Amino acid sequence: MHRSMANSNDTQTLHDAFLDELRDAYDAEKQLIKALPRLAKAAESDDLREALESHLEETQGHAQRLERVFTSLGEKVRGKHCDGMEGIIEEGKAVMEEDFEGTTLDACLIAAAQRAEHYEMAAYGTLVAWARAMGHEDAVGLLEEILEEEKAADEKLTSLAEGGINADAASQAHPESEEEEEGELVGAGAGGARGASRASSARGASRASTPKSNGRTRAVSAPRRRR
Repeated sequence: MHRSMANSNDTQTLHDAFLDELRDAYDAEKQLIKALPRLAKAAESDDLREALESHLEETQGHAQRLERVFTSLGEKVRGKHCDGMEGIIEEGKAVMEEDFEGTTLDACLIAAAQRAEHYEMAAYGTLVAWARAMGHEDAVGLLEEILEEEKAADEKLTSLAEGGINADAASQAHPESEEEEEGELVGAGAGGARGASRASSARGASRASTPKSNGRTRAVSAPRRRR
């Protein structure tokens, strides 16, 4: 009754904002379901491809959970076009149109996928908080499950990036830096050897210039003991 009165005065409530956000999230998931196969196909790394394909299955499950959230609230299942996700997906498409190859392309795909993950994590964090504040416990449980899977997917992508993809891409970007470092190490080794050789020669010269009779001289010059 309170809600109908609010609507009659054209004043929307947090429940209305929650539904609006929920519809936005539902559309975002639907957009990702269409976009993820293309990202997975472009991946050079088998591990990255498997991670994206696995998250595609999770994303399909997310859409189904959101449908259950709508049902739990007695609302019709429908989405509202998500401009934010559309922009993120367009950026991902632009990356694939660039002349990137190998691990460089994989690094860029991870970046594109993580933009989507972070966007969704922020959205679901808000939905969970609002659902809890309004006492929509069924919705809270379902939304928390989605949020945890989004976090896990993001962590998996980070693990792949830090597990070698970023380093390999960086080595392709700056191969001369590695050669310079190797040259410096070789030079330092040679310099160290030359320094050690000079130090050894100096010690030898010092020993050679020291009179061998020092020991006998000290013995002769020492005072005789009285009997």
